[in-house]
Amino acid sequence: MCGIVGYIGKQDAVNILIDGLRKLEYRGYDSSGIAVIHDKHLTVEKAVGKLTNLEEKIAPLAVKGNIGIGHTRWATHGKPSDANAHPHTGEKGQMAVVHNGIIENYLYLKETYLAGEHFTSETDTEIVAHLLEKFYDGDFEQTVIKVLDLIEGAYALVMVCADEPDKIIACRKGSPMVLGVGEGESFIASDVPALLAYTRKCIYIEPGELCILTQEGIEIKNHQGEVLAKEIHTIDWSAEAAEKGGYEHFMLKEIEEQPAAFQRAMAGRIKNGRVKFDDFTLTKEDIAKWRKIYIVACGTAYHAGLVGKTIIEKMVRIPVEVEIASEFRYRNPMLDEETLVIVISQSGETADTVAALQEAHDNGSKVLAITNVVGSAIARAADYVVYLWAGPEISVASTKAYTTMLLAQYLFGIYLAQQMEMITAEAENDLLAQLQQLPVETEKMLTAAYQSQIQQIAANYEKVNDVFFIGRGLDWAIALEGSLKLKEISYIHAEAYAAGELKHGTLALVTTETPVIALCVQEATYDKTASNIKEVKARDARVLAIINEGDTETAKFVDDVLAIPRINNFLSPILAVVPLQLISYYTAKIRGCDIDQPRNLAKSVTVE
Repeated sequence: MCGIVGYIGKQDAVNILIDGLRKLEYRGYDSSGIAVIHDKHLTVEKAVGKLTNLEEKIAPLAVKGNIGIGHTRWATHGKPSDANAHPHTGEKGQMAVVHNGIIENYLYLKETYLAGEHFTSETDTEIVAHLLEKFYDGDFEQTVIKVLDLIEGAYALVMVCADEPDKIIACRKGSPMVLGVGEGESFIASDVPALLAYTRKCIYIEPGELCILTQEGIEIKNHQGEVLAKEIHTIDWSAEAAEKGGYEHFMLKEIEEQPAAFQRAMAGRIKNGRVKFDDFTLTKEDIAKWRKIYIVACGTAYHAGLVGKTIIEKMVRIPVEVEIASEFRYRNPMLDEETLVIVISQSGETADTVAALQEAHDNGSKVLAITNVVGSAIARAADYVVYLWAGPEISVASTKAYTTMLLAQYLFGIYLAQQMEMITAEAENDLLAQLQQLPVETEKMLTAAYQSQIQQIAANYEKVNDVFFIGRGLDWAIALEGSLKLKEISYIHAEAYAAGELKHGTLALVTTETPVIALCVQEATYDKTASNIKEVKARDARVLAIINEGDTETAKFVDDVLAIPRINNFLSPILAVVPLQLISYYTAKIRGCDIDQPRNLAKSVTVE
């Protein structure tokens, strides 16, 4: 969601703040702002809309300073506006605050401590700035501690004080932040891409830690005021990996990066015909204890979990339930020492998923995390971690992270089956050989000719209002992801249904103006799905079918087909989603949508 950047050193803070905020645009935002201190004078500039609006606003002002904080806001409290944009200050203009998250008790604090004060915004964040100024007694650090003891919620806060321009103070409780260690300078940001142009040395902040940034270095304290020794991590991916590299959009770049992502995800994990994970080992006795497995996730990760359910149940015959993370902990789930909870999150910071992980631990369950971000909250808290190694994913609409989530679950399912001795050598060799073919097979769907075919089909969706996706079994799980991709970046209303459910109500909505995209990849249910397609064709719907290479029958009764390379049918979801990603991309492009930053959405959802 919102992006934070902070800098203190000898360089011009404004340029570093703007550059860092630009690197965080992928998180989604509706306004931006900076606060800079020079000669104990605090200057704040803010603008609604894109970051270029802020740049145009500050260009003629010659704002200067070697310490500052910046923010891109995604509206929660109050509409997008200059007034509601961050940073926020108190009445004296002495303190400036940027904030990700929510201050849950801000109304109570406002009525109890700040009655009569003038507020310029509708935000909960402005309360923090007013409280800092109210309690400031010449000691910035102690004032921050006092205010933190009053506020409740999930937040990341970065603060500066005009009277103490030698430091930035930051803390987090829920929302992620990372520190950058430089020579004679220090940095802070919501995510690593904002720092990579300046330093590769990073420190991850844990909830409850207080960080004091100066030119000389960074000091981190716990709630008791004790100075902590923190590990410095070296980031090993390049700044260029987070750039477009000649592509018009990050989304297309990341779709085309999937073959390389698959290679990274499998590298070192398949050895001598067996799956191995370097970070953990599970014995047959460990696995035999599990009577049940939950897969808990949100959005695209939830759809990946639906495929994971079939993988694990098929491989080791342990019952699996897939839960939406935002619902999981509020329904008193049945958790105990005989339950494994698998949490899936690209960012590793998804607030609802973090809360589900804690719920699992509170009830004695072990947790396996599947995530893309090393050092993320979920990775640090889980008992076992499977990293995706997909590389940075910038576009809000997930593509390569989703397919590597599927691949990670296939590897984990095979690993469990091997440990439990529930798979034959012939079967495991076949599955692993075909998984290793995925990069080559995926490349076949990324050629210019294949994408040209998809662009022609996408033209049929330029003016439509509704699209239905149908499929059965694993095809239905992929249909759900396909419909999400289409709706989030093209703004077309799209829904996915288990194909057999059409006649239980949905068929009433199918007309000549309602295109249907049908997944016809699963051979075990092909005849039934074909029958459902004929039902929608009888209502004059235009149908695109996703089929296996060599299927000559389906084309006889649909309008368009896109073939995926033929592979072990059990593994086909990884390939079947690729044409759906491309259909969504090219449809959104034809419709003139903001593909990488769709309206109202954010890459990392760090509030519940």
